[in-house]
Amino acid sequence: MFCNQCEQAANGTGCNISGVCGKKPEVATLQDHLIYGLKSLALYADKLGRDKEIDRFTIEGLFTTVTNVDFDPAVIGQLIQRCYQLKEKAKAACATKGITLSGPVADWKPAADLAGMIAQGEQYGINSQHVNEDIRSTIEILMYGLKGMAAYMDHAMILGKSNDEVMAFFQKALAATTDASLGLMDFVGLCMECGKQNLTTMGLLDAVHNETYGSPTPTAVNLGTKAGKGILVTGHDLKMLEELLKQTEGKGINIYTHGEMLPAHGYPGLKKYPHLVGNFGGAWQDQAKEFPHFPGAIIFNTNCIQRPADSYKDRLYTWGLVQWPDVKHISGWDFSEVINKALACPSLPENPGQEILVGFGHNAVLGVADKVIAAVKAGQIKHFFLVGGCDGAKSGRNYYTEFAEKAPQDTVILTLACGKYRFNKLEFGDIGGIPRLLDVGQCNDAYSAIQIAVALANAFECGVNDLPLSLVLSWYEQKAVVILLTLLSLGIKDIRLGPSLPAFITPNVLNFLVENFNIMPITTAEEDLKAILG
Repeated sequence: MFCNQCEQAANGTGCNISGVCGKKPEVATLQDHLIYGLKSLALYADKLGRDKEIDRFTIEGLFTTVTNVDFDPAVIGQLIQRCYQLKEKAKAACATKGITLSGPVADWKPAADLAGMIAQGEQYGINSQHVNEDIRSTIEILMYGLKGMAAYMDHAMILGKSNDEVMAFFQKALAATTDASLGLMDFVGLCMECGKQNLTTMGLLDAVHNETYGSPTPTAVNLGTKAGKGILVTGHDLKMLEELLKQTEGKGINIYTHGEMLPAHGYPGLKKYPHLVGNFGGAWQDQAKEFPHFPGAIIFNTNCIQRPADSYKDRLYTWGLVQWPDVKHISGWDFSEVINKALACPSLPENPGQEILVGFGHNAVLGVADKVIAAVKAGQIKHFFLVGGCDGAKSGRNYYTEFAEKAPQDTVILTLACGKYRFNKLEFGDIGGIPRLLDVGQCNDAYSAIQIAVALANAFECGVNDLPLSLVLSWYEQKAVVILLTLLSLGIKDIRLGPSLPAFITPNVLNFLVENFNIMPITTAEEDLKAILG
């Protein structure tokens, strides 16, 4: 195996024995095989136009290979076989139109058994994508962007939304990665297009979330527990949470969010359920420490799952694309097994905790835009920081806590994704009634942050790069990659990125990013604040 797609890549280069995430070599190899199969499928799908079955599978296949999603080799093997069936379907459809393709990728056929698929997958790893390391680097950036965008499209599709132009790009981009005639700047262009398509995808998801559950409003969330039975929901998917809330009404079970489910409390259509009572724990990487202290049932609806400990494995469930061997998986929308487990588990104690605010999406913030603009013009607000992104276990992430703590009192911090847990329990106060810490939402709510920035730029009649706004981002997995591509596609410059730079970016590609976007690594909170504010 060789995998370098996440920030925790071993030795800063890549995992080649076993994944730091817990991914075993056979799983990594099968994921490489699935990606190769998706490229084969895309060669034909790109010629055919839209096919809902193929498009849906492509999204699920890509999302399956995102970090901390699927660790079950048997399930990935089944997806590879399904991919081949769809490829043959697309191939036959192309043949009826007089379209024939040949070559190793077009002619791909997986072995019939898991061992054979693993053996084949060893030929399909990252380093097989191109002989030129800089082109290979840009192909990797594109692939990880596609994986991240697939996660957002999956959530939108679950709520019944899609976009033909975006889906066409998925197939076009996957097919392009097999084209040996394309050069470095061709893939740079595809990376920028990926960023633009992701803006559309995040906008689609933002719209369907707001249409379905109402626009988020500032909401206090309790971090303690209420006496009674409980279910802990972790991941990102709001529809799954809604269905669980419906099925637990009147059953004496309290529902708690964890990780990136925290922003769910801001949506009127979800917080109307009185048994959605609070948030338990913090970011994904602390689950092994936190889950043993939650006595009820626990369910993952997306990443990030880690190797479960025996102390809670028997009450752990997965749903959707998340899989772990020997962990019970819920298919479909019937959560009765989870509910029954929660009822059989010990109750949680009455232990009220601290309250924190969520729900500062673009509609909420722009609703008080006049106050924000007035505060800037009056000199009460001197600068805005967007400090957020993925959290993780690797050292160096305390930088984000220190940065937020040391940001001057006349500055406002917007935050999103699970990186917020580094500082969202701290007290920041307010400026003229405007909270200094504004939790914009999940990682996909980078769309909200962009809309806020664009609205401010319009109000001050300047470009986003001319605003008193600095982006200080943390990354861990592929959704962060595609958000970065979106920001770059919008021409946003001077982004600080940490805690370390991606292992898959070569020196020459990094130099291109520095020269064109002035992207830079974080240093220390003090040095970076001084450089930003002067």
